[in-house]
Parts: sequence; C-alpha cells; structure tokens
Amino acid sequence: MGHSAVGVNHQHLRAFHVIAMEGSISRAARRLNVSQPTLSQQLKALEERHQAALFDGRKPPLRLTAFGQKLFDLTHKLFVASQDIDDLLREPAEHVTAELRLGSDSPFFAARLAAAVHSRIPSSIVRVRIGNACETFSWLKEGQVDVAICSDPPVDSAFAYEPLFSDKLVAAIPKSHPLAGGAVFPLAALESERLLIRESASRTRTIVEELLMTEDVTPVEVMQLHTRDTIREGIAIGLGIGFFFSLECPPDSRIRVLPLDADVNKSRMSGYVVYPNEKRRAPLIGSVMDATAELRAISPHPVPAPGAGKSPVREKPADRILETLT
Repeated sequence: MGHSAVGVNHQHLRAFHVIAMEGSISRAARRLNVSQPTLSQQLKALEERHQAALFDGRKPPLRLTAFGQKLFDLTHKLFVASQDIDDLLREPAEHVTAELRLGSDSPFFAARLAAAVHSRIPSSIVRVRIGNACETFSWLKEGQVDVAICSDPPVDSAFAYEPLFSDKLVAAIPKSHPLAGGAVFPLAALESERLLIRESASRTRTIVEELLMTEDVTPVEVMQLHTRDTIREGIAIGLGIGFFFSLECPPDSRIRVLPLDADVNKSRMSGYVVYPNEKRRAPLIGSVMDATAELRAISPHPVPAPGAGKSPVREKPADRILETLT
C-alpha cells in the first residue's frame, strides 16, 4: 500500500465502511443519503490514493479483499468508538449551554423552531438570522449557520434535508380594492395593476415570475421592494398588489388575502430544515429534528422530496417582468 503525507480522508473511510457492511454501493448510498456515483467516486479515491484494492470487483454482493478485510476491522473499531464518544458527549447536553445558529428564509418557522428547541433544552441559546433562500443556503455552505430553514434548496450530498412545510401563493390586495369581495384573485387582473415584488434573489419572486410566465400575464407596472414587511405596508396603503405564501400572511385588517385562480402546483413552494451531514450527531440536532417533526403538522400540504418537480434555485432569476418596463 502506498503512503501519503496527508492524513486519511474520514469521509472516504465512512463510505468504505458502509459499503462493506451493506455489500452494495446502491444500498450504502441510500443509507448515507448520498448519490450512488458520489459514493463510488469516494471509494475509488480511497483505493487510488492508497494504491489498494478493497473489494474484488464491483458487482454485488461485494467481497472484501484480504487487505479490505483488515481495513474493515479497523474502521469497525473506529466508528464504534466514535459512536461511544458521541453518546458520552450527548449525556450532559441538557446541563450544558449549547448554541444553535439558525438561518432561515421563513420568519414564521424560524420563530417556532427556535421556541421548540429552547423548550426541549432550556439552557440552549438559539441565534436566528433571516435572509432569502439563496442567502440562507450560502450561509449554511460557508459555515456561518449550523442549520437552515430553506425553501426549495439545491440538492447537495453534503447536507441532510428534513421536510418541514409545503405552501402555496395567495394574493394580498388592499381591503378597499374592487376585487376584495371576490372568492379568488384572477391573475389576469394584474394586467391593469401595479405588482409589488421582492428582490431578484427571492425564492418567492422566482415562483411569482414563473407562474406569470406560465399564465402569460404581464403586470402593467412593477415596483421592487426588498422585504415582506415593506410589501405588506405598500399593499395596505394602496400602492399595489403582492403575493405571499399563505403561512406568511398574519391577519391585517387593511388587507384581503385571496386564493389564486391558478393550478396550485404552479405556485407551490416547499421548505426543508437543512444541515451538514457531519453535524448529524451534534448535541442540538436531535432536538432540531424532533421540533421539525412537530412543526411539520402545520404544513398546509404534504412536503415532497427535496428537488422533486422543481427547477434549481437560480442565483439571479430572469427578470422577465422588469424587462417589460425598459
């Protein structure tokens, strides 16, 4: 076996260990919640880096080589010891002040998740940072937050995704508007209305643009405002019409909220609690997962698997609506 001045890659060791236990790369991939090609690449990298064949071929059931068996005996000891350490460190967790940095594009669920975690571990400190979907996922990737509540996030094998909610767009209009007495909001009415819309990186804006493009509706005018609260105030004073997801619409006597006369599936967004796979056994993650399961009951609709039926989040969505003004 070749030697390297650089230490062993523990992610590759974990990949090898689970493949050896399962006897199949596909089953191991499902267990680790990663793609089969990713796991195959990790195994190949481990073998090439250390110039050692670990399995006889790649057809299941996989059989360890003599060297692979020696390595498996050692990884078994390694991961058993790692689990013992995790269990030991988790025991006093409720007596130790732990900090959770939570990033979220949903104030509604951020507040409830923070409260639920704190109720489970009263000594915990939860710090919440609010941004749009792109910002929130970037904070997670850069290690600026430990956990993110993110709408329709990109699927990345480095992260675990726990379903939280699925919601649909509704129209918010001034209570004095002629359409306020209707049962639904006709999208075609936007062709004679000013649309109040979020910043370009907003997931809500992306879905609104895609919906209007699908329905071939172009507002007569568009005004970009940065936050939900600013848009809500704009609607309340008669500045224009906006779209929110139903859970983002607290009661406001100045505003009427109406469902859309469009296919719900064309205006749906799903949210997930996302965290790095390497933090799966962190002391607070168990409480976060318990809280997530509890909050999922609030979701108006069943939550699909991440990435199902959605295009990837775009860093800079096409500004089709704004282009009509220039």
